[in-house]
This record gives sequence, structure tokens and C-alpha cells, in this order.
Amino acid sequence: MQTLILGVALALASAFSWASATILVRLGLRKLSPIGANIFRLYVASTLFLIIFALTGNLSVFKLPARLLVLAFISAQFGFVIGDYFYFNALKRMGVSRTVPITSTYPLWAILWAILFLGKRVKPHVIIGAVLVVLAIIVVKKAEEEEHADRLGFLFAFIAPISWSVAITIMDYLTRSMPSLQLAGIRMVFAALGISVFLPRYGEEVRKISRREAIALTGAAVLGLILGQYLFVYSVSLVGSPIAAPVSAINPIIASLLAVLLLKEKPNARIFEGLILGVVGVVLISVG
Repeated sequence: MQTLILGVALALASAFSWASATILVRLGLRKLSPIGANIFRLYVASTLFLIIFALTGNLSVFKLPARLLVLAFISAQFGFVIGDYFYFNALKRMGVSRTVPITSTYPLWAILWAILFLGKRVKPHVIIGAVLVVLAIIVVKKAEEEEHADRLGFLFAFIAPISWSVAITIMDYLTRSMPSLQLAGIRMVFAALGISVFLPRYGEEVRKISRREAIALTGAAVLGLILGQYLFVYSVSLVGSPIAAPVSAINPIIASLLAVLLLKEKPNARIFEGLILGVVGVVLISVG
């Protein structure tokens, strides 16, 4: 029971970190392209993790078996390069309060992959929670259609959580063989390596990042990619992705409230309906 409580607490803490990072990312995206912003924050996070590794004697992680390193690399690409590419584009097109409720469906996909590939069992209330999460997507989609928002933004927001869920499932498997700190850091280093393929095209943009944008994205990197990711990996190592992922998905409530308070976004009633359905769904899933 103590392990479950600690795992849930860590997942909730990661949700607070991610929600705060979302607001900072939104601020940093006002002039930057999604890829340019992602390159900057991944480079910051990976550099800080390498420093942490050097100070704590964890550089030996690079000597792990090739199979584990390849899986960590794949997880990093789905999580921080592919998934975040669609997420950042959705944020830029639709804002925080409309994007986050859709992208927070990643627990639904993570549970599905855990059942299919990790042999996890699912209880009835988990299925009910998953249905509520799907209903949340439908509600938010209807709100977007009523406001004549571009469909591409919604599509980006829909693809992002599927990509993240693949990353989480692979990460869940790797927690059996790697300490949480090493897994969190190596994924970040590999993500920075993966996104470097875009550097020739976006390098000039990254070099011209303003001081204000750099501060916002550095804060997002520390809160979301270092603290938030480590807390989430640690939570998964304790209670598994079917519990950690849904609990961490409480972040839309936090992010949306912060967006209204700090960014002056004005979500309509259906957005809040979607948020409520999504949160109730992930709470039901989390007790599984």
C-alpha cells in the first residue's frame, strides 16, 4: 500500500511539473516554431542530465546492453521528438485549454498497449474510465467545430498522445532493467540526438532565440523534462504505467486553470465539460 501511495504521489507531482512547463512552453512559442523551441529545450535538458550523471557517477549508463539502449532511443523519439512535435503544433494553433484535454488521453492508449504487449489485466472500472476519456475527446472536438477552429490542430493534438503512449509502454518495460534516474536521463540525451536532424534547418532560429524565450523554455525544460520526467519514470517503476499514466493525466485541470489565470485564455463551457469527463475517467483508471 505504501508503494502505491508513493507511486500515485509521484505521478501527481509530475502532473504539476508538466502543467507548469506547458504554460512556459506556450509563452516560448509565441514567435518560435515548434521544432525550434523543442530543439532548445531538449538541448538544455540533456546537458543538465549529463552534468547530473557526471556528478552522481551515472555515466556508466552508456555501457548498458545495446538492446536496452536501442529501446531507450526509440522511446525517446516517440516521447520527445515525434509526440512533442505534434503537441507543440497543436499548442500553437489552439492554445493550452483546448489542446491539453485532447492530448491527456495518452493513458487510454498506454493501458491498451500495456494489455497487448506487457500482459497487464484490466478491471471493469478501468474500462469505464477509458470510455469517459473518449467522451472527453468528443466533447472537446465538438467545441472546436463550433468555434470553427482548424482541424489540423485537433489532428495534431490527437496524434501526440498516441505517440507518447508508445514511449511510455517501452519505458515501463525498461524500468525493470534500469534505475529511474538513468532511464530518465538517457532518454533525454537520445531525444536531443534524434532532434538534431532538424538542426541544419532550424539552427539559425535557435541561435536567435531571445532572452525571454530562452528563460521560458529553460524553465519548461527543468520543470517538464527533468523534474517532471524523473518523477514520472520513478512512479512507473513503482506502480506501472496503467496507474502512473492516468494519475499524471490530471495535469489538464492544472494547465487549463493556469492558462485562464496567466495567459487570459477563455475556454467555453464545452471545454470544461471535456475536462471534467477526462479527469473523472483518469481517476477511475488510476484506481485499477
